[in-house]
Amino acid sequence: MSVRRLAPDAVQPASFAFDAANENWVDQQIAKYPEGRQASAVIPLLWKAQEQHDGWLPRAAIEAVARKLGMAPMRVMEVATFYTMFNLQPVGEHFVQLCGTTPCALRGAEALKKVCQDVIGPQSTVTADGKLSWLEVECLGACCNAPMAQINFDYYEDLTPENFKALLEDLRHGRPTKPGPQNGRSGSEPLGGGETLKDPALYDGTVIGAGDWQKRVTEQRKAAAEAAAAKAAAEAEAKKADAPKPDAPKADAPKTDATPAAAAKPATETAAAGRPKPSEPGQPTSAANDTPAAGGKVDPKSAAESDKSAGTPADKPVK
Repeated sequence: MSVRRLAPDAVQPASFAFDAANENWVDQQIAKYPEGRQASAVIPLLWKAQEQHDGWLPRAAIEAVARKLGMAPMRVMEVATFYTMFNLQPVGEHFVQLCGTTPCALRGAEALKKVCQDVIGPQSTVTADGKLSWLEVECLGACCNAPMAQINFDYYEDLTPENFKALLEDLRHGRPTKPGPQNGRSGSEPLGGGETLKDPALYDGTVIGAGDWQKRVTEQRKAAAEAAAAKAAAEAEAKKADAPKPDAPKADAPKTDATPAAAAKPATETAAAGRPKPSEPGQPTSAANDTPAAGGKVDPKSAAESDKSAGTPADKPVK
């Protein structure tokens, strides 16, 4: 981890104050937070101070932010020295942040460092005309377009020693440059053109405005509705053709018994066919009839009740 220190006293300004426009912006940022939580605005205020002071943060700017937020200067210093987005040394008009992480290193970032050293000089130094300075940084998130560099707020990708040197010269002399890939490809698609989404109508929003697009969309919706209605009608006709006719006998209807006696039988008797009814002769009516009485004698009262249930007159003498 690199040590981040403030610039030497020789280059430090004596004072710093936000201009009128930035002062108004600062007040709006602080107003976003409740009373007692103004310190939450420290990063936006440091960023605005850096923008105002030629792209880097002097000690006076850090102290001015601390006073504005009611914070100890050391607390603001901790934030400024922690985040590498804050430049603590003077930078050129065009600040080159060259990615040196593994994907860019594998694609030739070392050769680009040599270009920076030859054209600009050592890291963290500014050219005599104040136009260029550079610094090696960690991944900037454009690995598929490696090697790349961020110059101020723009990304320049697919760099080679040749086109990178030409780019630095254009920036130094104020000539226009084109951010993004420097080898002619579009975005991060394969070199030579993409293999998918070749129809511009799939991704180019300007195609919608070509011609009477509202009429085209209306016709497409109408055609889709007609197709859906035709499909529903065909399905209804198919169901109607498959339905059985009212006067036609059902093929799988269950056969009925033509015998009246079978139909006249109670449900309980038909459901338990073959089972002897409790009132039939020979079927005991109680547990007492299953077990002989003590001494082999039969209880006359029990025998009379049994004969009565079997159809024998109750007054018939029992032998």
